[in-house]
Amino acid sequence: MIASIHLSRADLNNPDSSTRFAAGELRYYLGRMTAENPQILPAEDVPDDAPGFRLGAASGMDVSSLGPDGFRIESRNGILCIGGGVRGVLYGVYEYLERLGCRFFAHNCELVPTLAWDPDTMLRLPAGPIKQKPVFEYRDHNYADVKQNPRFAAKCRLNGSGSRTPIPARLGGSLSYAMFVHTFHRLVPVEEFGKSHPEYFALVDGRRVTATGGRTQLCLTNPDVLRIVTERAREVLRQHPGTHLLSLSQNDWGGSCQCDGCRRIDAEEGSPSGTLLRFVNAVAEALEPEFPDVVFDTLAYNYSRPAPRITRNRRNVCVRLCSIECCFSHPFESCDDTTRCVRRPDGSVSDFPTDLAEWGRICDRMYIWDYTTCFAHYPTPHPNWRALQPNLRLFARNNVKGVFEQACYASRGGVDFNELRLYLLSKLLWNPDCDLARHRREFMDFFYGAAAPALNAYLDLLCDTVEREDIHVGFNDNPVHAFLDEAMLDRYDALFAEAARAVAGDPLRLWRVERNRLSIRWVRLKRTAMLRNERNAAEINRFFSDWKAFGLSRIDEWCNVETTHRALLDGRWRGTEFFEHWTQEEPEYL
Repeated sequence: MIASIHLSRADLNNPDSSTRFAAGELRYYLGRMTAENPQILPAEDVPDDAPGFRLGAASGMDVSSLGPDGFRIESRNGILCIGGGVRGVLYGVYEYLERLGCRFFAHNCELVPTLAWDPDTMLRLPAGPIKQKPVFEYRDHNYADVKQNPRFAAKCRLNGSGSRTPIPARLGGSLSYAMFVHTFHRLVPVEEFGKSHPEYFALVDGRRVTATGGRTQLCLTNPDVLRIVTERAREVLRQHPGTHLLSLSQNDWGGSCQCDGCRRIDAEEGSPSGTLLRFVNAVAEALEPEFPDVVFDTLAYNYSRPAPRITRNRRNVCVRLCSIECCFSHPFESCDDTTRCVRRPDGSVSDFPTDLAEWGRICDRMYIWDYTTCFAHYPTPHPNWRALQPNLRLFARNNVKGVFEQACYASRGGVDFNELRLYLLSKLLWNPDCDLARHRREFMDFFYGAAAPALNAYLDLLCDTVEREDIHVGFNDNPVHAFLDEAMLDRYDALFAEAARAVAGDPLRLWRVERNRLSIRWVRLKRTAMLRNERNAAEINRFFSDWKAFGLSRIDEWCNVETTHRALLDGRWRGTEFFEHWTQEEPEYL
């Protein structure tokens, strides 16, 4: 008979208890592995020396130093104990199951081994106690698989929710945002104040940018703007009790204010980030008495990327540094593309590693906004596989406390091996020094089966090519790079054909191979249409029919698939070219 699972009666009777949910997960997977059905019992009703599993408070372990996400697993005299913070117990259960051979590759793809129940195996840790605490306090990405499946997000040990539905309390909850990035236009709308108070908005090239729907920023030295933002932020926080974070951040374009007051501080600080940080600090100071546990988050983005010389963030202010200008085919530290620097007010320039190091020296709570795909053309092969781990290690060395990896946001997922990238990023966000090669090998061997060798060769060929030819790839590039020319596409296609032959008798894995092969088909179509001005309507229609048949949605971050189809037939790189501004597209699904 399999041992029972013990937790406190308080946890057992609380439907929002993550320890109770963790006990259910442990029972479910132990049952799948052993064909047994362990009981879940109140620890108060069993003898202290009863063999089995003790979770949460019932473990009796001191886990106060592990924070909300850390955990400890130890065995003693036939009892296996898992303790941790509010999310830590659940993470500890998943870690224990992984030690038994489980793998959580996707919400609909898990490896669960079949085992005979053996107390010496199940209730003993031969290597001694396990103690883990994540490197980053905030870990998030926005792939559809975790956006839509919070249970899988918990298995990935993600705890952010700014870009997706929050993780429920019973699954450990998440660090919640009341407003998530690019919030100035919501707090001080130009539609509301543009005509009556043009002085609230940025002075650019001698005039205030106040056109309705225009790309404006705020004048951050105007005292009325400070007052309005403070009061509206207060209202938002009152409407969202329990919120952890509120973003006070510049809009998603350039155009910082050049009025005398803003320009003077920019020059004094050596960066517009000084003016921004003084403003956010003032709001955070005013709201701290009412909201002592809220962290006010702002962006070091575009013109505000370089760190200031003088101002430091308050204890309740977080700076989120963005890598949007960077090359993603090489690690940030080793990339030699000097065109990706940001210019300071004095005309000097700084690269991303320099900005990261300078923020890391002065900022005691820094988050990162990083980019992991081609947003203009989601299917385009994005050769960042060898940059992921070096970049996460670089973040950790520079005092980064949290990372958001912006990914393919399409509601029905995407191609370009997104499931693998999601899995690897989740492992790196927990521990940048993890054995990434092992994680990739395990994923590829199970997810793609006999097709894995050819597909690994394809991924390696992508990276070998951009490294050998020193090709720099941004986050929003059209597929014009040399690693995507016709000869290389032929080589990639040959490897996909080899992969397909290897799993010809395995329908599920063949489906996965052909789904990813859409990447090559898309690039061929787009390059042929745009670079050779040749468009085969039948071939284009066949591609889009297949795209939809595979259950996929967007190809472009900001366009629905019909608009992207129309753009290809019309000889345009992107469907956004049909609109005055890229935010004007209709929703993905009407």
